[in-house]
Amino acid sequence: MKKVFLQMTNSKRFYFFITTMLSVFLAIVASSCSNDDNQPPIKEEEPTVAITEIAEEIKELIYFQGDEKAPTVLITVPGGPSTAFATEVVDELFPVLDPKQILTVTVHQAQTLDSTIVKGTDITFDQAVGFNTESIDMLGKVTSYFKAQDRTVYIAGFSFGAFVTQDLIAKKGIDSADKYLIITGRLDMNDAIWQGAAEGRSGFFENGVTPIVDADPDPSVKERNLNRIGAGFLMNRYTQLYTTISDLSNLTYIYGETDQAVGSLTDNEVAFLQSKNAHILSGRGGHDEPFVDFYKKGFEEAFGIEL
Repeated sequence: MKKVFLQMTNSKRFYFFITTMLSVFLAIVASSCSNDDNQPPIKEEEPTVAITEIAEEIKELIYFQGDEKAPTVLITVPGGPSTAFATEVVDELFPVLDPKQILTVTVHQAQTLDSTIVKGTDITFDQAVGFNTESIDMLGKVTSYFKAQDRTVYIAGFSFGAFVTQDLIAKKGIDSADKYLIITGRLDMNDAIWQGAAEGRSGFFENGVTPIVDADPDPSVKERNLNRIGAGFLMNRYTQLYTTISDLSNLTYIYGETDQAVGSLTDNEVAFLQSKNAHILSGRGGHDEPFVDFYKKGFEEAFGIEL
């Protein structure tokens, strides 16, 4: 079986064709003054931050298509990990979105902003975890910037991007975005997979269930380091990290029952998502099939978009 650790093919990664426009309301409430001396004055509400063209410090972290003042922001977190900045995600979505209503964005990660960190020599696992923290900080900075302008923010994470999105929720909070779509991720990765990746070794799942890990590290130093980057997210137990989150009803989760790259969700993972009111879509198929079979329903359930 082909080893496809966390990676997705471009041909099946972007089956998302969106035809409806999204809108968001900005509420600016003006207070009224009372002439009755016996009545306490009504405190003025804090004004919302006006939507403006994107600040240069944010532009340095993102690639985007669409009107900079669009009221809705769709942030895509693609598969990987990779040193290439996955701008093709945005480019393939842009032609089918209303650019005046939806700003489509992807955000740099530490190894795409500076690819030299995974080239040349082996990094330690602790270094990989530190780089991942930088990636989450960048994603958090971008989402909080748009949220502060009262824009509607959606995040769609695919494959490796699913783990990045999950870590954003764990570290920055469920309110970092308005709604989330996660496709082909895992909440609690098998120890054998992430521990092997931490040592630079690749792995996959036979029939979506049984983890198989290479005996030796990848011969490429870059690939060994990217495996460690992946392991830095895979080691986390999100069923534990999410225990303080009472409700995940703004999260839609899609998985394949025979996913060879990350494995199928276990019964425990599914039960956890159900206990938190997340929306779950699943079906027979490997790592790419869920994109083909469920993208329409996924976008409808996650973001209210009918295709």
